[in-house]
Amino acid sequence: MNLARFDLVSIRLAVACAQTGSLTAAARNSHLALAAASRRIRELENALGDTLFERHTRGLLPTPAGRVFVKHGLALLQTMEQLGGELSDLRQGIARHIRLCASSAAISQFLPPLLVRYGDMHPQIRLDLEEQVSHAVVSTLREGRADVAVFVEGPDTAGLDTHVFRRDELVVVLPASHRFAKGKKPIAFADLLDEEWISLTSGAAVLQKQQEAALAAGRPLKLRMQVRSFDAVCNLVASGLGIAILPIGAGLSTSSPIKLCRRPLADAWAKRRLLVATPEGQRDTAIASLVDFLVQPSQIAKAKQRKQ
Repeated sequence: MNLARFDLVSIRLAVACAQTGSLTAAARNSHLALAAASRRIRELENALGDTLFERHTRGLLPTPAGRVFVKHGLALLQTMEQLGGELSDLRQGIARHIRLCASSAAISQFLPPLLVRYGDMHPQIRLDLEEQVSHAVVSTLREGRADVAVFVEGPDTAGLDTHVFRRDELVVVLPASHRFAKGKKPIAFADLLDEEWISLTSGAAVLQKQQEAALAAGRPLKLRMQVRSFDAVCNLVASGLGIAILPIGAGLSTSSPIKLCRRPLADAWAKRRLLVATPEGQRDTAIASLVDFLVQPSQIAKAKQRKQ
């Protein structure tokens, strides 16, 4: 296989073929004549020793080899776009990009104003933020696809340097008309296991705690729907499709006219810590400065507690 024969134009063309299902459309999008585009696809297939697309009367369908090629080709094109963007930023005085991966709880409750302040303090550094569920945040950091991670305590942190970022509390979110909506006292999670639940996708810290608590109670968790955002959870709860557990600071914004209410959870696991992590032994001064900035309020709170 002669990988040196691959050029970005041909890779972009193959990706466009997979996305559009049409060589004609892909050629037009790539500003190539149809004959030239067809020749480039044949040359790619000859270099790979494999067929990338099955030809049908209605267009192109990627083969297994084609799907692998397109997956890596798309990643390569995105990397080249990022390279161009960072070089352009460098010319404009931005000397550094730091990749920050954070959980939904961290982003929805704490990070936005901090990122604004950090950007004002360090205009020469740009923070690239990616949102994931907590377990995926840690995996992203371990795989070297992030420099700093912020997530809910729970995933294995072996090999990572961690610091407390913030603390939050989980609450039950219900429609205002729900039978459990009237009380104000904390309610035990086990008392809610007859209900149907709306939650985040697998890997979310709050879902894992719910599953563990249901298992400990010897009861099934009636998980009806899983979505990717707190707002989506709230909208589904407001529609009467189930109830949910969310961080108290996540907000109850919803486009539904049905009002939501929340009740505190009595369970100890409702009180959580969020962590900031970097790879163990990380010595980059810019990354260390960002970590210090993020954890500073927690350190101040600790110092106050020691004085009391």
